[in-house]
Amino acid sequence: MLDRLEPQSPDALLALIKLHAADDRPDKVDLGVGVYRTGQSDTPVFGAIKAAERLLVDTQESKSYLGPEGDIGFVNALMPYIFGSDATMGGRIAGMQTPGGTGAVRLAVALAQKAGLKKLHMGTPSWPNHAQIFADLDLEWAPFDHAAPDGTANLDAVLAAIRGAGPDEGILLHACCHNPTGIDYTPEQWEAIGDAIAETGIFPIIDSAYQGLGNGMEEDAAGLRSVLAKVPEAFIAYSCDKNFGMYRDRVGAFYILADGGDTLDKAFSNANALARASWSMPPDHGAAAVRLILRDPAMTAQWLDELDQMRARMNQVRARLAEAGTAGSVDLTPLGHQNGLFSMLPVTKEQVVELREKHGIYMAGSGRINVAGLTMDNIDKFIAAIADVTG
Repeated sequence: MLDRLEPQSPDALLALIKLHAADDRPDKVDLGVGVYRTGQSDTPVFGAIKAAERLLVDTQESKSYLGPEGDIGFVNALMPYIFGSDATMGGRIAGMQTPGGTGAVRLAVALAQKAGLKKLHMGTPSWPNHAQIFADLDLEWAPFDHAAPDGTANLDAVLAAIRGAGPDEGILLHACCHNPTGIDYTPEQWEAIGDAIAETGIFPIIDSAYQGLGNGMEEDAAGLRSVLAKVPEAFIAYSCDKNFGMYRDRVGAFYILADGGDTLDKAFSNANALARASWSMPPDHGAAAVRLILRDPAMTAQWLDELDQMRARMNQVRARLAEAGTAGSVDLTPLGHQNGLFSMLPVTKEQVVELREKHGIYMAGSGRINVAGLTMDNIDKFIAAIADVTG
């Protein structure tokens, strides 16, 4: 039976990791892997997480099952940071824990499909796993251009997609720190998007994977909140991978906004059934650590301070790139007003290979770079390499 299977292409990023590991040049630069790195190129465990884990070891009394909804204390503790002071929007929002943001996106799309979703619209380029999830669920999707040629968000394209959508169609939006472009909608653009969604009835799914890494926790939630304030229903997928550094612990949450208690209860029961069939219950350790942080003012302050330091370092890197202006044929200026870990460079696949082979700079073939892979020690080498390869 197994011989009927077709071989699948290996993950390009995993292949890049292996190439980087095999390179013995001491000044090699890894801009491929999507994790935060310090100025010393480390990806440390947050101090707040270590403190919470120590407390968890001392106080946790059982590893018994929690159920498909996971750690509801964790889910509820996150809500004021995502949705604001009225965290349930008057009882219209309910949530559950998921295995990372990927689990939340998968659950959101599967539940929307079960409710009758026929087609999803999404700006491209996007996180590659979005399209893979759609394909695995056999869901039709349609792309629109996320970015304009000048390095800003293409408002006309997203509005055209929303207004051109038919019945039982949805749209997936990145809440902040767009992956892979770093290009976010402005507050005014979010308002226009929310108005268009409300007018047309298209179903919104909002993927929030990087809150706090752009302009701040409140600022990065503003676009999401402006849309939710205008619409009767929506799904929100949330990840703690980046803003708590919980990459391998798979800490995520899925939230449902519904218009009316009975509708919310029905939707939540269906989400529970899908989760039960998919993963039974999500892993608990990381979510429990986040819950302890968010319930303790001192640990919360420590976490927010660590997040501030991450954001400040990435902004420093972006400012230096923008200051460099044009390197060869690449204008680095737009990177200064983009957000989060990622940006896209207008380079060819051949130029990406040349950067790797000639200069030891490793990046995705699409031109995506992780700006956190740059430091004040290697950024000038990177700028000079871009100039050399594209000049």
